[in-house]
Amino acid sequence: MSPAMAWTILAIGGLFEVGFTTCLRFVDGFKNVPWTLGFLVSVAISMGLLELAARTIPMGTAYAVWGGIGALGTVIVGIWWFGEPAGSVRILLMLALIGCIIGLRLTAS
Repeated sequence: MSPAMAWTILAIGGLFEVGFTTCLRFVDGFKNVPWTLGFLVSVAISMGLLELAARTIPMGTAYAVWGGIGALGTVIVGIWWFGEPAGSVRILLMLALIGCIIGLRLTAS
C-alpha cells in the first residue's frame, strides 16, 4: 500500500472513531440497540482501518494520529451538537493538537 493511501485510510479510521465516541453517548448501557449497533460497526471499522494503516505507517505514529483525529473530532462534535464550551483556551489546545497531528505526519518515515 502506498504511504498516501495509508494516511488516507488512517484519517478515515479516525473519523470512524468520532462516530463510535458519539454513538457511545447514546447507547444507554448498551440497551439502545440502534446506537449500540452504530457503536459496534464504527469501532470495528475504525480499528480495522487503524490496523491496515499501521502496516505502512509506524504503529506509534499511526496510533497517535488516529487518536488525535478522534479526540479532536469528538471535541468538535461536543461543541457543535451538544453545546459543550468552546472557550479560547480550549480552541488553542485544539489548534495545538492539530499541530501535533500535522507534525507527526510530516516527520513519519
